Amino acid sequence: MTNIKNKEKNFMSAVIYVHNAEKRIEAFLRAVMKVMEDNFEHSEIICVNDDSDDDSVSVIKKVSKEAQHTSVSVLNMSYYHGLEVAMNAGVDLSIGDFVLEFDATILDFDEEEIMNVYRKSLEGYDIVSVSPNCKQRATSKVFYYIFNHFTDYSYQMQTERFRILSRRVINRISGMNKTVPYRKAVYANCGLKTANMKYATTRVKTASRDDKREEKYRRDLAVDSLILFTEIGYRFSITMTIVMMLVAVLVAAYSVVIYLLSTPVAGWTTTIFFMAFAFFGLFGILTIIIKYLQILVDLVFKRKKYSFESIEKLTK
Repeated sequence: MTNIKNKEKNFMSAVIYVHNAEKRIEAFLRAVMKVMEDNFEHSEIICVNDDSDDDSVSVIKKVSKEAQHTSVSVLNMSYYHGLEVAMNAGVDLSIGDFVLEFDATILDFDEEEIMNVYRKSLEGYDIVSVSPNCKQRATSKVFYYIFNHFTDYSYQMQTERFRILSRRVINRISGMNKTVPYRKAVYANCGLKTANMKYATTRVKTASRDDKREEKYRRDLAVDSLILFTEIGYRFSITMTIVMMLVAVLVAAYSVVIYLLSTPVAGWTTTIFFMAFAFFGLFGILTIIIKYLQILVDLVFKRKKYSFESIEKLTK
């Protein structure tokens, strides 16, 4: 074990998202706890239990008994909140100078990668993310391609296994990430120095299947993020507006031609011309209204703050 004189003086917090992770959490928690115990004088681990209906919490309690000086806590959410809100709750509870965010209990990296990302952050990076150097899932690849293509962020979004945040970035975004549904987008746009590190997978990750709640949550989050943080919806609206405006112009031109070259029913030309003009303006107005209403409804009304049932202090 590392001599205490050589341990890091910074207080390190680790926030782990747990949802039905009974088969993975033991090895994962033990690995994170070992890094905390061996390398930091003061550390804590917060396991955010997002309404698990298996024995995840029992396993956490069992492993926590092995801790010597690292504080281990379980934050039990009142009901299923999903990754983003649950992790916000865990980060809010943390008190470390730096916070490690583990969005999943997939242990396909060597424990030393945790210290590598910490050392990288000491070089002046407020956010350092870690990504596996392997093929992404097709759905994730498509999502990140669209996201990066339709945003002007200098930071390219990608699949991340975990990340470290400085207390400075947490303080800066504390008022934003309670209402914005996608933390990674907030981090990428916070204006602080960021970096990404790659690692070669060293273990075969334990296969896991998302339950129906997780699958629906991920789909909804992907759609919400593309609408809120990219221009894809706005560009689609603009394209449709231009198309419909051109159609309206053509209809107006057609009504004029019929009026000049034929004998239409009385009032037909005026009615068609008026409708074409009305639709021309209507689609332009709707594009602007839809853009702002969608953002306002999502940020103000749909996103509610988390609520948790209890906090169990498992170690001193």
